[in-house]
Amino acid sequence: MSVDQKMDSGRRQLLVATSAAGGVAAVATAVPFVASLTPSERAKAAGAPVEADISKLAPGEMMTVEWRGKPVWILRRTPEMLASLDKTDAAVSDPESAKEMQPEYAKNKSRSIKPEYLIAVGICTHLGCSPSDKFKVGAESGMGDDWHGGFLCPCHGSKFDLSGRVYKSMPAPDNLEVPPHKYLSDTTILIGDDSKA
Repeated sequence: MSVDQKMDSGRRQLLVATSAAGGVAAVATAVPFVASLTPSERAKAAGAPVEADISKLAPGEMMTVEWRGKPVWILRRTPEMLASLDKTDAAVSDPESAKEMQPEYAKNKSRSIKPEYLIAVGICTHLGCSPSDKFKVGAESGMGDDWHGGFLCPCHGSKFDLSGRVYKSMPAPDNLEVPPHKYLSDTTILIGDDSKA
């Protein structure tokens, strides 16, 4: 092998090694840049719709998911819970949810698409506290003999029935908010999007 061929071979190896190192450096620089273009988990929580799997939710149980930094309750009501809504109609301030603050499909007694499921933002409409569940009825609830189940805001005493409807003469001015949502299947709910597409 001549000196020129040895020199070309050495240059070629140097050129290949330099190109490979440059390619690795370019990829290492590009990966964080491309990753920064995708929304973070925090950004998704700030506004992106959230899927909730309700397949394991038994009648009478409630689960909480986070959407836009807010707790969203999903309560699977029992037939007895649904029957209690007739008993609270006269005691709540907006029984048919007529105020323009929720989707059209929540303007009914059950405030839901499927009566079995209540989907509501778990934040009191008075000062933004989080009510606690008081599902037991009557004296056992600690809420009085005429309590039919629902929610109590411990801060200022606002009471809500099992549809999130606020009782009359309470500090909270409105029913609990029903977020936009839709069913993707019998066991999956998309919270934050109710578009038909």
